[in-house]
Order: sequence, then C-alpha cells, then structure tokens
Amino acid sequence: MGIFDKAKDALSDHPEQVDKGVDKLGDLADEKTGGKYADKVDQGQDAVRDRLGNDPTGAPATPEPPA
Repeated sequence: MGIFDKAKDALSDHPEQVDKGVDKLGDLADEKTGGKYADKVDQGQDAVRDRLGNDPTGAPATPEPPA
C-alpha cells in the first residue's frame, strides 16, 4: 500500500471534515480571486471529492475496480 492509498484511507474515515475542508479551500480561492475562477474552483472541488470517494450529496462512494 502506497502513501497515497494510506492518505486516502485516512481521509475516507472522516468524509464530513474532508468536505468542510474542500469547501473552505474553495471559498478561500474564490475570495482571493474575486470569484473570477469560481467555475474552475467548483470543478476542482468536485475532482477532489471524486478522487477521494467523497460524494457531496452524501451518497456512498462506489469502490474503484482493482487495477
């Protein structure tokens, strides 16, 4: 198990905190850029959640198929 797998496992144990952190970082980016890149920030937030398996709707994440 690689370091990224360990980090993903640790973060998946606390999805609410991860979602709050992703939201806060997105809000900070929007604040610093005056909302100029809000659509790109939202895409980035969604990508982080997808990568970590955290669905913002609260639906359970589907496991990734083995490589």
